[in-house]
Amino acid sequence: MGGAVSAGEDNDELVDNLKEAQYIRTAPVEQAFRAIDRADYYLEEFKENAYKDLAWKHGNIHLSAPCIYSEVMEALDLQPGLSFLNLGSGTGYLSSMVGLILGPFGVNHGVELHSDVIEYAKQKLDFFIRTSDSFDKFDFCEPSFVTGNCLEISPDCSQYDRVYCGAGVQKEHEEYMKSLLKVGGILVMPLEEKLTKITRTGPSAWETKKILAVSFAPLVQPCHSESGKSRLVQLRTNTQFVKYRGNVQIDERILEPHIHRVPLVRQNRECIPSTESRTQVRPLLPLTTQTPVHPSLTGARGSAFESTV
Repeated sequence: MGGAVSAGEDNDELVDNLKEAQYIRTAPVEQAFRAIDRADYYLEEFKENAYKDLAWKHGNIHLSAPCIYSEVMEALDLQPGLSFLNLGSGTGYLSSMVGLILGPFGVNHGVELHSDVIEYAKQKLDFFIRTSDSFDKFDFCEPSFVTGNCLEISPDCSQYDRVYCGAGVQKEHEEYMKSLLKVGGILVMPLEEKLTKITRTGPSAWETKKILAVSFAPLVQPCHSESGKSRLVQLRTNTQFVKYRGNVQIDERILEPHIHRVPLVRQNRECIPSTESRTQVRPLLPLTTQTPVHPSLTGARGSAFESTV
């Protein structure tokens, strides 16, 4: 999938071509695309193809075409402070661009089936944080990645403002995907060969828009254990606000279990607790019903299973 725009000589020229073709239409999306060089997410021997409007796959590593990511970013209508869930988070390229828009008080979670891809994404995120000038220009919401099948997310997990699925969703899983979404939220996913935007306008009300024809590999069905039980993916959030010297606020999170993270702070910077917690930093505790939940992660998932389009 791809080939809708001309290839660029570099990342900026690729973005120029996406703008000219009206795939990128808003300033925040343009800024995010320019801030993160697509070639940084390619293996070295394949970087010559990074600025072509084509998908790339090597083993379990996969990147969608730039025109697809730009349509997804525009359709999600991202705003600072929202919660985002990326199903099939892959290399972390999309999650990192989203994190530049969400800012320090957003939530940025990814679920990825393959542990080797999680490791690859962790390395790319670490490289971006350590080396990119863009890291200094944005209040970044660091992505956190969990290993698991996105069709096995625990029903106890909170809903999200924005959800994207990077694999073809079978019709029988449409209601499950919608259950992950808060009222007022937006879900973007490939559904029946069309990139589809679904907005939850009420507890049982939805608006659906077909964006463009696409071809995605289908979701991998869960593999049950010998006991016949599935292994549920837990997405639980603890939040701790810290400051860099220079008053740049960062929202640090811990997901549990099976979390893969890299430090958000570059080694040559000093990270100190904010004024409210500078005298004492309490250990982070597992989320319980008594633990304050991040404001972007509220709501119960049950009602969506009974809704209709």
